[in-house]
Amino acid sequence: MSEVLTEVKKSPLDSEIVLNMGPQHPSTHGVLRVLLKLDGERIVHAECEIGYLHTGMEKLAEYKKYNHVITITDRMDYLNSTGNNLGFVLAVEKMLQLDIPPRAQVIRVMLTELQRIASHSVWIATHGLEIGAMTLFFYGFRVREAVLQLIEAVCGGRMMPSYFRVGGLARDIPDGWTQRVRDFCDDFETQALVEFNTLLTENPIFRKRTEGIGIISAEDAIQWGMSGPCLRGSGVAHDIRRAHPYSGYETYDFDIPTRPEGDVWARYLVRVEEMRQSLRIVRQAVDKLPSGPVKADAPRVVLPDRHKMKTQMDALIYHFLIVSDGFPVPAGEVYQPIESARGELGFYIVSDGGPKPYRMHVRTPSFANLQALPKLVEGHLIADVVAIIGSIDIVLGDIDR
Repeated sequence: MSEVLTEVKKSPLDSEIVLNMGPQHPSTHGVLRVLLKLDGERIVHAECEIGYLHTGMEKLAEYKKYNHVITITDRMDYLNSTGNNLGFVLAVEKMLQLDIPPRAQVIRVMLTELQRIASHSVWIATHGLEIGAMTLFFYGFRVREAVLQLIEAVCGGRMMPSYFRVGGLARDIPDGWTQRVRDFCDDFETQALVEFNTLLTENPIFRKRTEGIGIISAEDAIQWGMSGPCLRGSGVAHDIRRAHPYSGYETYDFDIPTRPEGDVWARYLVRVEEMRQSLRIVRQAVDKLPSGPVKADAPRVVLPDRHKMKTQMDALIYHFLIVSDGFPVPAGEVYQPIESARGELGFYIVSDGGPKPYRMHVRTPSFANLQALPKLVEGHLIADVVAIIGSIDIVLGDIDR
């Protein structure tokens, strides 16, 4: 208990005490401080204090050309880097009215869904660790490592790939990559999902720590602006991929998992089933992957492949385009949402007609989901706080951007 509660304040005439949880406790998924008002061991009220990790990413984007902003977006949520890249490039492409080649769209879907599987696997690993299931940590990170190797194979990066570009992809996928994806899908279905089910779903201790804990109704979840597995765990079948399809998601066959309980246990089951659905989408994408280009026919926007340049003049032109000039985006504003691993991730961009965003604001799911924490923890015991925070699946870079 001394590791969690770093400060105790009590008035001689007051039966309630205020406990300071954080901002350094590892189970808060980043630098988060939570003030808990207690009556005995029961939580009466909670307040979240953020700002310890603020990096000013949205302001920084105003000083970067559009393709350079991509490297900022995947650092907001390191567990959903390709999804963050996708949301940003889709917003810019909407303003430019670009038609993205079908092959590029399918590859984007494959990588984004693989990233979702990796993100949920890390969540299961860390969530289990936080409430005592230590062995699971290694199983979850083994899945993530396999996905990162697939991402590294296409672009050379792992956590921060910056592989998507305005207008398509940086380059095509290498030969034999789709077979590696098929092998991963087979191994994940027959091994990892079975292990998760054995170690957690059928674990009576895990169920006692999660069932009936952190309950939020569908109405309250909507009122608090929750999205993603947190919303679907309360019985609301809302998914941006279905409600507002992008990148051809309307052509894929998949289900939207929901649970009616609205507790920590329900949010766990939703994420496990979401991994199965992502697996379905990835396999469909591999089967339907068409041939063709991976970049739109837009010479002023899409840059040439550097490795194909034969003369020094080509290299100078490339340097001028990517460093000095950039590409202008028509004046206007746009909002583009996607379904990230944590919920609705939306990019709002304002353009003044120049090569840089005049203003960029990101609607991140972690920020919206975290604000419901007081509602989730009130009435519960101190020991339940970490389990409830973990069930929201926050990333503080997604909050203090």
